[in-house]
Amino acid sequence: MAEAKLDKNGLAKSAGILTVYNFDAVSCEFTGSNDEFLAQGVGLPANACIIAPPTTEAGCVALYRDGSWLTVADHRGETVYSIDDGSAMVITTPGEYPAKTTPLKPATEYDQWDGAKWVTDLSAQKAADIRLAENHKAALLNEASSKTQIWQTQLMLGIITDTDRAALTEWMKYIQAVQAVETTVKSYIRWPEKP
Repeated sequence: MAEAKLDKNGLAKSAGILTVYNFDAVSCEFTGSNDEFLAQGVGLPANACIIAPPTTEAGCVALYRDGSWLTVADHRGETVYSIDDGSAMVITTPGEYPAKTTPLKPATEYDQWDGAKWVTDLSAQKAADIRLAENHKAALLNEASSKTQIWQTQLMLGIITDTDRAALTEWMKYIQAVQAVETTVKSYIRWPEKP
């Protein structure tokens, strides 16, 4: 069959076959080509053109915009991180990395972007470590207090057994050891063992 020729309005002057290059309606990404039969007076199908896309390298994609093909970076599926707060997001559209993001992952939740790399805010990290240790210390003391409360009442009433008195003594020594733990000095704390 003869090749279709288009007039200045993009309609076939006579019936024939024409190779068309298709692109996605939303992303404008090249999706493939095919030979299309055009009847006389009929134009190209939607989201198609007769201009061949450029050959793209790995990591790039061809997009059809404003009547011509563009080659743009394709980072879809990659994870990038906000330089404002370190939050992660996966890229879903073709193009360069979004503004205010980097492909470099922060090492800790206390990292701050210095313009070229992530730098850990050591004072914020230490303050968080101290809060975590203080909370753990409080939880251990609460657990021990609830464990010893009944024995202390029995001791005051003079009805505690020798076995429970020995257990109370061990738990009270444990409480003293936990209270003595310094949470602001070391990054690693060795907590006393429970009786």
